[in-house]
This record gives sequence, structure tokens and C-alpha cells, in this order.
Amino acid sequence: MSAKLECSFGAGPKDMVVLPIGRTMNAKTNPIATQMDFVPFLNIPAFGQCKSPANPMNWKMAGPVPVFVPSSCIPVPVMPWSPVAKKLKIGGLPALLETSKTMCVWAGSISVAKPGLTNVEAK
Repeated sequence: MSAKLECSFGAGPKDMVVLPIGRTMNAKTNPIATQMDFVPFLNIPAFGQCKSPANPMNWKMAGPVPVFVPSSCIPVPVMPWSPVAKKLKIGGLPALLETSKTMCVWAGSISVAKPGLTNVEAK
């Protein structure tokens, strides 16, 4: 929680959301994201305008010719986050790392722009 995510075809960093379900926490700790926290619009927000040429919503017809016009971002991650911690498990699932990424079906790479926690060492 409080981490910033970015998409290679998005407009800029956005806040990741991690639900506290099945997480061990105390008053000073936000929920820690796991490998399976890649649900669109729940964990991964929209990134403003999508600039991916692979997104069919970005192509409009101008007469007989298709024209590229960026449209609203609808993130569609196709796989869990990777790489993830090998030893640190949260609710039985590997914790996310600062280097974790997932791919969007529209060819974008979604990554951690700014981790929410910086004082946890996970391997």
C-alpha cells in the first residue's frame, strides 16, 4: 500500500491499492503487496491516457483511414508480478519487490515506480 505504479504506455505514476485481507499488520504497517495483487482497477489503477498502438481502442476511423488517438487506460495485466521475494511470504504468497513487473495485454510493462515500504529487506 502507498506504492506508486507506472505503465510504459500510461500518463504517469498512480497509487497501488492493497487490501488488508489475510495480511499480518500492526498500527504502523500498511498491507504489503503480493505476487497475486494484480487485479485491474482493484490493485492496478488506470494510468490516464493509454498510448499503446496495440490497444484497439486507440484507433479511430477518419474516413477510410485509421488514425491513432490515445484513449482511456483500461489495464489488463496478463500475469502475476515477477520477480517476487523467494523467502518473504505474506498470507502464504510471495511479497512484491521493488523490481517486480507485470505485463498488460496492450503490450505495456507495469512496474513499481516508488515502493511503499523501503525499510524491508526481502530476498
